[in-house]
Amino acid sequence: MAQTAARSADAPVPGDGYVQSFARGLGVIRSFSAEAPEQTLSSVAERSGLTRAGARRILLTLQTLGYVESDGKLFRLTPRILELGMAYLSSMPLWHLAGPVMERLSEQLGESCSAAVLDGTDIVYVMRVHTHQILSVNLGVGSRLPAFCTSMGRVLLAGLDDGSVRERLNASERQPRTRHTLTDVPALMTEVHKARRQGWALVDQELEDGLISMAVAVRDASGRAVAALNVSGHASRHSATQMRRLMLPALQAAAMDISQLLQGQVRRGDGR
Repeated sequence: MAQTAARSADAPVPGDGYVQSFARGLGVIRSFSAEAPEQTLSSVAERSGLTRAGARRILLTLQTLGYVESDGKLFRLTPRILELGMAYLSSMPLWHLAGPVMERLSEQLGESCSAAVLDGTDIVYVMRVHTHQILSVNLGVGSRLPAFCTSMGRVLLAGLDDGSVRERLNASERQPRTRHTLTDVPALMTEVHKARRQGWALVDQELEDGLISMAVAVRDASGRAVAALNVSGHASRHSATQMRRLMLPALQAAAMDISQLLQGQVRRGDGR
């Protein structure tokens, strides 16, 4: 419940411009997940908080538009749904520019590299370059993880004022993922302040046992953190100290390269 509230913390309160039917349609789309890739009508209605009749109307509309298919009993999303996510990625020049830089960084360090943005209490992955399967779940573009226990999350939280950081941390479901996970808000605020002060964050086995992750912010021309770039490795290959010593300079250089490319793209788009 807290996580749902957190995701909508930055959203405007519904008013005259709020289209309830559109919001319900998005709720039906979001009801599908890795845990529920195929659903009955009853399941969709339950997971989206709608009546069966309401869920049926929306599913049939999505099916007519080609975003959902059904065998008569089970409903599933079609690949066409990717158009919705690609509209975001294609509208952001950063992701056209970041790919080659991230691929070079991953090849140079021999570790996986990711980019993410902040959305409420979560980070959302917008690019991934895999070298090793280091998490028990396979993350891809669009995957979400809690910001409080991830290096990219802490770097992005560091770009907010303390009041906003504390609000998001309080709204997070701060369940421990491992015995190392920090869940106490004051302790997490200390880590966010540290990330703000030093310009990077390192999370040592707080998200998953064995996983060490280090992140740096990608910034726009005003210096605002618009995304985070990270490298992740396994403790069996490198300790946290070794990752910081061997990989941080290359990660910082890559983040700077992407920031400069983004700023140059924006200037060209403005005609300057």
